[in-house]
This record gives sequence, C-alpha cells and structure tokens, in this order.
Amino acid sequence: MTALDKVQGEFQAYLLGAPNGAVDLVVDAGNINAVQRLEVYAEAYKLRLLEALETDFVALLAHVGSDEFRKLAFAYIEACPSSHYSVRYFGQHMADFLKEASPYCESPLLAELAAFDWALTTAFDAGDDPVLTVEDMSTVDPQAWPRLAFHARASVQRLDMRWNAPAIWKAADSGAETLPEPEQAEHLIPWLVWRQGLDTFFRSLEVDEAYALDALLRGDRFERICEGLCEWIDPEHAAGRAAGFLRNWIGEEMLRDVSE
Repeated sequence: MTALDKVQGEFQAYLLGAPNGAVDLVVDAGNINAVQRLEVYAEAYKLRLLEALETDFVALLAHVGSDEFRKLAFAYIEACPSSHYSVRYFGQHMADFLKEASPYCESPLLAELAAFDWALTTAFDAGDDPVLTVEDMSTVDPQAWPRLAFHARASVQRLDMRWNAPAIWKAADSGAETLPEPEQAEHLIPWLVWRQGLDTFFRSLEVDEAYALDALLRGDRFERICEGLCEWIDPEHAAGRAAGFLRNWIGEEMLRDVSE
C-alpha cells in the first residue's frame, strides 16, 4: 500500500464514520482546526447522499415532509453506509430499513412507499435490453409452444402492496398540494412496474395475470403457466388466457426474448 492509498483509505473511513487517525493527516487553517475541516467534507458527503435519497423516494418524501425525511434519511445513512461507488444503488435497502427500524416499522405504509419508489427508480435505470416483438413470435413453430420459456426485460418489477402507495406517488409526482389519505386494502394487491421506451409505467394486476407473470419470471414454461392458470380458468380456456397475457406483455415491451 502506497502512502497515497493509506491517506485515501483513512479519509474514506472517516467520512463513513469509522474513528481513525485521519485528523492527524490534516493541518489547521487559520480559525478552522483539522477536525472542523474534516467535518466539512463529512457533512457534504452526507448531504450528497441525502440529495440522492430525495430524488429516488418521491412519494416517501412527500408523505412524511422534508424535515422528517431528513431525519429518516440520516438514520438510514447511519444504518446502511454506502457500499458502491455510485449513489445510484444507495437507496436499495430503504424499504427493508423502514420495515425493521424503530419508529418507522410502526407505520407499514412507509416501507411500501419506499418499495414503490425504488421499483420505479430501478425500472427507469434498467438496461436497454432487446425487445421481443410480434414478428419474432410469428417465426416460432406452433408445436414448440408448450416448451417455450419467455424472459422479461430488466425493467420489469413486481410488487404486492396493501396500501395505496401508487396513488400517493402519482399525486406527489404531479406536484399536487394535497396527497390522498392513506388507505389499506383488505388483501394484498399485485402491481407491475416497467419501462417502455423512455417512460415508466405501472398498473395493478388481476390475480391470474399476477400468477402468470410471476411464473414467467421464475422461468416456467408456457405449459406450466397454463396448468397453473387452471386454478382460476377452465382448462380449455387456460392456453388462450395465457396467450392473451403474452400478447399484452409483448405490446407493452416487457419481454426480451423466448427460448425452448
């Protein structure tokens, strides 16, 4: 390890809150001592992380307000230090943090807002993988359909939520002065988030479509998806129902490719 590596390592550790000898590497400057100079950088680092969280968690920020979000964010920064060189991934543990950390765990809506915010962020930032088209499917041998496995694009996200987080996000994103009152459904509602072109979309799912999409994401073959749909649909209509889902997903640019 070179001297520069050692200095950089100790400076980074100091910013992340690990006590070390970094203060001995910095000189006083007039009325500002070494500790104060280091704290300027440490505070700026935390503020940059706060800015990233405010950008990624639109609905959560709007729901709790800027002052409370600041407290929440600094608690998250303390509990989940950044482990990646890009702030793009920093908020990935927010929903789990809010589920487990007191006092936030006492308000289940917060974790669902964070999960929905993060799903939209992940969908928007997902890679531009290929898009399966109707023309691609026209070349598939009809006899091969039972063995086909369809693969979703990277932007496709699935959530099950009990609260009206999507409605709150929509109001927050539009800049509405008043957000919808929190509402809890009797049962979990399946939701889908994905990107089409440069736009991110979301919609709720009927239980059979949610099953079919989850089976596709697991890698189940078409025949297995049809078999599973028989829980809700007559066997003679299951294949048509599954094919209808696939047609919609292809039209919404949710699928990448297909294989046997």
